[in-house]
Amino acid sequence: MKTPQKKRVWIWTLLRKNLSKSQLVGYGIANLIGLTVILAGILFFCDSRSSASSGDSLFSDDYIVISKKVKGVNLEPLAFSEDELNEIREQPWVRDVGYFTASQFTVEASVSMGGKGISTYMFMESVPDKFFDTKPSGWEFNPKTKFVPIVLNKDYLALYNFGFAIPQGLPQISEEIIGTVPLKLRISGKNGLSDVYDASVVGFSSRLNTIAVPQDFMDWANERYASGDTEEPSRLIIKIDRLDSAPLDSFMDKHGYEVAGDKEGESKISDFLGVVSGVVSAIGLLISILSIFILILSIFLLLQKSRGMLRKLLLLGYSPQEVGKNYERMVVLTNTLITLIAVGLTFLCRLIWLDPLRTLGLGDGNVLPMLGAALLYFIIIISINILIIRKHLLKIWYNR
Repeated sequence: MKTPQKKRVWIWTLLRKNLSKSQLVGYGIANLIGLTVILAGILFFCDSRSSASSGDSLFSDDYIVISKKVKGVNLEPLAFSEDELNEIREQPWVRDVGYFTASQFTVEASVSMGGKGISTYMFMESVPDKFFDTKPSGWEFNPKTKFVPIVLNKDYLALYNFGFAIPQGLPQISEEIIGTVPLKLRISGKNGLSDVYDASVVGFSSRLNTIAVPQDFMDWANERYASGDTEEPSRLIIKIDRLDSAPLDSFMDKHGYEVAGDKEGESKISDFLGVVSGVVSAIGLLISILSIFILILSIFLLLQKSRGMLRKLLLLGYSPQEVGKNYERMVVLTNTLITLIAVGLTFLCRLIWLDPLRTLGLGDGNVLPMLGAALLYFIIIISINILIIRKHLLKIWYNR
């Protein structure tokens, strides 16, 4: 009496005589290449959409600042109406919209450096805190202390150091030092009120091209030195979804809006990386589909060549499940090996693009989507082939 183990070995010894090793190897190579290309495309996409650092980077956050284009001479300020704001909010690529609140009073700033005093008129704006790329400590305003924290755009400091300080014989200063320089702000309103406040630069922003103050200070100061009436915003900061931002440029052109900074270029780079990932994955998917057809055809040919032997085994009392397990085991083992090798090759391919992406502030994306895709692919291909094997054996069983 044969044990179940010996029966499986005996059955497989008979069936594998009709097995074509060249077909199996051909399927393995084609499927390995296709699956590796798919997984590499997915992992590249994850890395190209992930920020490698917590600071400013190419895609650390997706924000744009928009305003209306100035044509000729405009005596009235260009602002966004409520209907225009609602239309912008309804766009599929818009996640959130924030307003720039401008000062409705006059600001004169003065500072003493190197024995020289500088005084100039300046402007101020505020945006909701959630739209800042940096929120330094002490970012709040208390009317009792009369201290105003300021966040500057990084380019402003560069303009001072390399465009203003040198010809005026003033010292060049770093970001760390400028925070220790005391400022005096004289704020005057149309209502005749005028006060002096202490201020200092507490942080720098790459996202906001303005002189930013806390929102609570701006609201309080506009109420104190002006009418406090809410004005329609002239500039908007928008958090966007890059994956749905393809219509962004056409929308801006259609409505005559301007996008501040170099975010348009970043959008094109982001779209380019997404297209590259999609093309790579599509090629890999095509190769994998062809390899699946190769395996299905090989199984059909194998079962057809073994049809006589399979009928004899079934007539001897072996069930379709006992006979089919040998083919199923072959399919599972082959695809398990292919999937593991493909995952390993994908991580090796990652070494090619990881360092270049890191120089852009990208990389080190989540690998779980890639591993999930490998597992899903494995389950689908195993299920398809096992279904074919069982269906064919049942057909032989009923027609024996």
